[in-house]
Amino acid sequence: MTAIEKDCDILARTLWGEARGEGLSGQIAVAWTIRNRVFDGNARSWWGEGYVGVCLKPYQFSCWNKSDPNFPYLSGAKEIPSKQFAQAKRAADLVISGAEPDITGGATHYYASTMLKPPVWAEQAKQTLRLGNHIFFKDVP
Repeated sequence: MTAIEKDCDILARTLWGEARGEGLSGQIAVAWTIRNRVFDGNARSWWGEGYVGVCLKPYQFSCWNKSDPNFPYLSGAKEIPSKQFAQAKRAADLVISGAEPDITGGATHYYASTMLKPPVWAEQAKQTLRLGNHIFFKDVP
């Protein structure tokens, strides 16, 4: 697998784990938050390096936590349903290639609107988009 194929695969797995219940536009928005972290302008970013580094950064995307019910699917121990994964792969391809614009307005964070209490970091951040079950932010302190 080439580096670009690995980036696309890990990004698609992250999208499946984080936003499989969303439509294509919702998955594209989540992918853009990851891309915004990848290209944050720092050579050695805190977020990690490249799509793989950003997606797999510990505790940034809960679907990759070993205790998360999504982890067995993302790690390959269980098979991801192909129809759901196909949409996530499409969203990953569109964002990595730059074929879709950033509808998040530069967001680097999001959370699910189903959370009982918003994360502390959201209090001082700038909300940029509400789409499906996610709320997107930038300028997070």
